[in-house]
Amino acid sequence: MKVNPADHDAAIVIFGAAVRPDGQPSQTLRHRVDAAARFGRRFARPLFIPTGAKGRYGDAEATVMARLLHEAGYSIDTILQETSGTDTLSSVRAVVRLLGRMPVYACTSAYHLPRCLVLLRLAGVTALACPPPPVPAATSPWRRWYWRLRETPALPYDALLMIWLRITGQV
Repeated sequence: MKVNPADHDAAIVIFGAAVRPDGQPSQTLRHRVDAAARFGRRFARPLFIPTGAKGRYGDAEATVMARLLHEAGYSIDTILQETSGTDTLSSVRAVVRLLGRMPVYACTSAYHLPRCLVLLRLAGVTALACPPPPVPAATSPWRRWYWRLRETPALPYDALLMIWLRITGQV
């Protein structure tokens, strides 16, 4: 399903995170949705695209995020769920299939934002950053470094894959 950009003044892509064993959103997922919901209030007609397939527990990440957006006061017709993405690269590819090259705002955690922006831009999408959620004060410095270090090999790896997919016409 293609979305008509004229119907919305902003497209906000929310990248998924884990759903807990009890089906509730993880703290990371909740923070990303909260940041997107706050950012969406800047626009008269935002379109939210929560991404993420069903993981080990509960509903698909996108479905859980859509529920949180609805609870935050956004109507269902402002939410376009992308439930096939199992990782960042596949989520970007799915967003391109849904929206074409429509400009988007990427909403995710600060450590993950550079990779999301690079992949969207390599896919031919004009992508800007949504202000990321603040890092909870209780998050240990070791945990923060873990996530930053995890992104170090992921960004060039995914970027090279995206370049290959563009060259071969798969995006």
